[in-house]
Amino acid sequence: MAKSAEAFRTISEAAEELDVPQHVLRHWEEVFGQVRPMRRAGGRRYYRPLDLDLLRGIRVLLYEQRYTTKGVQKIFKDEGVKYVSELGRRAAAGESTDVRPLLEAENDAPLNGEAQQGDMLELGAAEALKETPSLSPELRRTLTALLARLESVQDSLDQASLALEAIEAERE
Repeated sequence: MAKSAEAFRTISEAAEELDVPQHVLRHWEEVFGQVRPMRRAGGRRYYRPLDLDLLRGIRVLLYEQRYTTKGVQKIFKDEGVKYVSELGRRAAAGESTDVRPLLEAENDAPLNGEAQQGDMLELGAAEALKETPSLSPELRRTLTALLARLESVQDSLDQASLALEAIEAERE
């Protein structure tokens, strides 16, 4: 029986899904600090769907776009984790993951700072929001704090989901 899309994956399942060896996933975990699968007692890794999106994004950048490890680290620094995860989601959906046209389109954006809704690129929406002049610094801080709280809640829900899966597995 196949796992649902929301189920956690072991390292072997994640490696098979991403078509990379397990040692590559462990290496990426060391090289890219943004990759942090959940760990159970004994150190066993469990990859959440968000982790898989991030890993797919890294795979796209390294294998398809031919970036170096340092290049991907720079993309993490400049664009953020959500950007790389969005690349992974696009790859999983079979959509274009070529970042070069997106970067060129960003350079062609209007210079007056007023982004039109249609002008915002889906992949760079978070960055575009940071640069939107209509948000006050106080509102940005509030939204950033809210986002951090939501991510914390998501982590708690992921851990609870894993615990429930373990309980259900013991019952069977």
